[in-house]
Amino acid sequence: MKFKIFVTSCWVLSLCLLLSCKHGINDNSSKQIFHLNLSGGSLESLDPAYAKDLYIMWTTHMLYNTLVETDTNLQLKPSLAKSWVISTDGLSYTFHLQTKVYFQENPLFPNGRTRLMTAQDVAYSFYRLVAPQTASSGAWIFNGHIAVNNPFEVKDDSTFILHLTDPFRPMLAMLSMPYCSVVPKEVVEYWGKDFRSHPCGTGPFQFKSWDEGNVLLLHKNKLYWELDKAYRKLPYLDAVQISFYDSKATEFLLFMQGRLDFINSIDGSFKDLIFQKNGVLKQEYRQKFQLSKSRYLNTEYLGFLTDTSSALFQQSSIKYKLVRQAINYAIDRRKIITYYKNGIGIPATGGFTPPGIAGFDSVMNYGYNYNPQKATALLREAGFPDGKGLQMLTILTPENYADIVNFVATQLQEVGIPTKIEIMQPNILKQQMSRSQALFFRAQWIADYPDAETYLAFFKSTFPAPPNYTRYKNENFDKLYDASMNMPDSLRWFAYRKMDSLAISDAPLVPLFYDQLLHFTQNKVHGFSSNPMNLIDIKRVYIK
Repeated sequence: MKFKIFVTSCWVLSLCLLLSCKHGINDNSSKQIFHLNLSGGSLESLDPAYAKDLYIMWTTHMLYNTLVETDTNLQLKPSLAKSWVISTDGLSYTFHLQTKVYFQENPLFPNGRTRLMTAQDVAYSFYRLVAPQTASSGAWIFNGHIAVNNPFEVKDDSTFILHLTDPFRPMLAMLSMPYCSVVPKEVVEYWGKDFRSHPCGTGPFQFKSWDEGNVLLLHKNKLYWELDKAYRKLPYLDAVQISFYDSKATEFLLFMQGRLDFINSIDGSFKDLIFQKNGVLKQEYRQKFQLSKSRYLNTEYLGFLTDTSSALFQQSSIKYKLVRQAINYAIDRRKIITYYKNGIGIPATGGFTPPGIAGFDSVMNYGYNYNPQKATALLREAGFPDGKGLQMLTILTPENYADIVNFVATQLQEVGIPTKIEIMQPNILKQQMSRSQALFFRAQWIADYPDAETYLAFFKSTFPAPPNYTRYKNENFDKLYDASMNMPDSLRWFAYRKMDSLAISDAPLVPLFYDQLLHFTQNKVHGFSSNPMNLIDIKRVYIK
């Protein structure tokens, strides 16, 4: 009864908000307008050099293009580069560019109109990304990889060459990240830091206005270069209107009222309302909207500090690999998915690399299934029969995962491993993980780019934290990682699976589940797509 009262109250509150708010575009217009909301925080920037979070990635993807992009199956395809060649030594990437791509209209271009995008713009964008004065959160893409002299070579207006110091096959995939969007020098340098709110790119939509915290308006870029399969100009939409209601609950209610065309996932309090325990929509909601449930390159896990030089590690029973393996066997991941995730997700009984990306082992002949008897046997072998002599373990977790971590703690106690949880602010936990101060912690790893190296880098001993939060070290892993960076793809995928297997056998972490995306769209929305990194694409969206 209390839940029904709460939901009713939310609907009333939402209606009041709708009546009181000012919409950026007249909804009675015949224009094709796509409405979405960015909840849970403000949008920091429209400058791709700072595309460090999902919402900046979404908006910059609408405004800009990269040399290559990924499709819905994570296959790399041409974008600003129509083709490319990688040298046999893996040190040079030659890109042949589209020759009829124009920047969006801007007063700073000749006659206040536009100009062609050229290889000089690509070089400028990449030099800007690595420049210390830019302080880009994406500088790591090139740092340590590009040649010292002339790393970004302009051969002519339509030919750009990237030079590396050492072979690094994931580089092409990394170039699809929004960080690597192409920007025009004259506009960036005129606005300086204020380019964040005066964006200009080659993407399908162009900036119109931004009332920060309230509404962002993007209009169709009439100069956009890309065509659909029938040779019609993209995008189909006339405009995009983005709101900033902070609450996911409010966002869901706005969607149910038809005021939003799309939402990404929903507030946890509504999952029991619309989903059955197996993750299927309840009957009464199946005709109300469209739901796409798809793979998401996000592995949720519990990590162990395995730094042998740490006193924290040496004084804990976590230093024993058999104990870490026992913890892995003691957890029923399927129950987590059923009872805490409403059937949304896949139990992580394989490695750290999730399904849906080349290098994932579909046979799953390594990993940990639920086997409390095996856990008990491993504890006995480690010298802790029925857990006797084990110190209390504390799992550090943000509050929004407390229910799952409490369940894990209960399961560990059932096999004799004394466990408690400690709630921490996410930013404080991340600091402790980075400083080797978190012995046992809950976290997630979301792919930055469509190559499984983004997961395997987590275990490379020479890398700092991030990515190597566990301080894992294995010489065989490191050698195989280095060798794989210039292997042909088929051999590289095999090496990736072997590396994943090596790391998982040492149990520096506990993979819990591979997440899934929940995308809700109104029935009138067609052509919406996304990829498994949750990068949405609306340039083919139309409303009917």
